[in-house]
Amino acid sequence: MPGGKNRYFRRPEKPAKSQPVALPRIEREMGVPIPGEILPQDQWVQTALKKLPESGHLPIHDIFGRKAPLVVDLGCGNGRFALGSAWSRKQMDHLAADILPVVIRYATRRGNQRGLSNLRFLVCDASKLVSDLLPPGSTAEIHCYHPQPYDDPRMRGQRLITPTFLAQCVRALEPGGQFFVQTDHAGYWSVIREMVARFFDFNERIGRWNDSPKGRTRREIHSLKKRMPIYRGQGIVSAQMTAEKAADLAKVIEASEI
Repeated sequence: MPGGKNRYFRRPEKPAKSQPVALPRIEREMGVPIPGEILPQDQWVQTALKKLPESGHLPIHDIFGRKAPLVVDLGCGNGRFALGSAWSRKQMDHLAADILPVVIRYATRRGNQRGLSNLRFLVCDASKLVSDLLPPGSTAEIHCYHPQPYDDPRMRGQRLITPTFLAQCVRALEPGGQFFVQTDHAGYWSVIREMVARFFDFNERIGRWNDSPKGRTRREIHSLKKRMPIYRGQGIVSAQMTAEKAADLAKVIEASEI
């Protein structure tokens, strides 16, 4: 009817305001959650350590802006262990390194999004980090998960776990500091277990890590899904093992292998 209400007429709805797409707070990898959760963007931080000293050691306390026990993750890959440890142990600082820039980019993004100001990622060779960049007695824990086994006998000299490397770990660790190691390679484990026991009070671990029963690292998760055996152990720097004794021991062992 003219001038009356038309029951077939509806006012057009106002267009909905576009909302920013929210990131999922929990990420998963191979079905296992990445430790921590993504925070609102205003809580993100910068976890990349891009500039290394041309000479001398890393200024650890300046990097983190405080004095706290230091955890070092060598060959950290996409950062799963370092992320979880830094998230759950805020009282400790974490330095995680890998030689591959692409995996450090993934790790850094995740560290940034989780607001982990107690974590830094850097592109660096594990041996160089331990021997040249870590100050003596600066480190509470060194973690080395799934180092490359180099099955080809012609490449065995490229293995990370050597007497010299372990002596450098002793130098970098504080008295009573701990060295953690893990692999899914039975042959390499037999070498690691015997060698590490020369430098540390070493114990082979039976069973999974209590804090990460589904795997501390991406490689461990993959190996567990394939039902591969995982070999784990941890050692403590004894009061009798000084940096000087460790260096001398490394020279003796390597001389006997020539």
